[in-house]
Amino acid sequence: MQELRDAPLAPLTTFRLGGPAARLVTATTDAEVIAAVREADADGTPLLIVGGGSNLVIGDKGFPGTVLRIATRGYELVGTRLELAAGEVWTDAVARTVEAGLAGVECLAGIPGSAGATPIQNVGAYGQEVSSTITEVVAYDRRAGETVALAGEECAFSYRHSRFKSDPERYVVLRVRFELEDAGGLSAPLKYAETARALGVEPGGRVPLADARETVLKLRAGKGMVLDAEDHDTWSAGSFFTNPILADADFAAFHARVRERLGEAVEPPAYPAGPGHTKTSAAWLIDKAGFTKGYGDGPARISTKHTLALTNRGTATADDLLELAREVVAGVREAFGVTLVNEPVMVGVEL
Repeated sequence: MQELRDAPLAPLTTFRLGGPAARLVTATTDAEVIAAVREADADGTPLLIVGGGSNLVIGDKGFPGTVLRIATRGYELVGTRLELAAGEVWTDAVARTVEAGLAGVECLAGIPGSAGATPIQNVGAYGQEVSSTITEVVAYDRRAGETVALAGEECAFSYRHSRFKSDPERYVVLRVRFELEDAGGLSAPLKYAETARALGVEPGGRVPLADARETVLKLRAGKGMVLDAEDHDTWSAGSFFTNPILADADFAAFHARVRERLGEAVEPPAYPAGPGHTKTSAAWLIDKAGFTKGYGDGPARISTKHTLALTNRGTATADDLLELAREVVAGVREAFGVTLVNEPVMVGVEL
């Protein structure tokens, strides 16, 4: 287990910003992870868990306690059952499942970060969410002081949310288990219209797994959502805001604001989100509120490829990023009466 003092954290995040950790511990086994957590809890030391750093905004003052970087490795595939150690690189794991001819996560290709983060956020994209294939999450329960195995139905998965996210101080994910599908080398049914259209099939159709993965990677790259050190559009956390889910009355009020601002013929994106609720598009809201691609004149700007990504153009600080984020939130609220919610975890800062 490696330990560093006054360690830079910016290089451990995809935003590449934020101050240092008072102490940085890198754990490469489950036992080391548990030992580091128990030590911090016993001492009352603030603890921050970091995996791939793709969903973090760390304040410029850094973190005053222990940062535990989970770098465990483990990929075990038996039949259609897959087990990943929390520190496994997610994009690599997806590629290996596609090579093995198994469907279920192929449309989650290119998402940065570690496997252990996927159940916390209920990671999803292009019509797939990990909740549809996760069967069990093995975690260290800090409250009980023991390792537990939570079945998928116990994880309280919902849109970009889970039991782990709602109680972030309790669980440290160690391993994630999935049940994939052997569809003879074909993908799961394509649920996302953009993906199906790009592949030349109707929604619900299946295509060769490799074709699905490559198409998703191309779509993501076109939006600056595949990490590239040379492309500042990818110095981000991907989607910075979640898509708002509005109750019927709130959606009706929002709809009225849209027509008032943009014209009677304009219809905002609307997707069913359970009884009495409708989901709309954060990217659409941002764009229609006047924050177009490339917006900003400082070191933090909206991506030139996608309005939902806030980016570090190379010299941004966390304060620069948050100033831009607050401007976007205020502008969307003023225009449409909808308050956007950040998707990345905030450490030492808030909107």
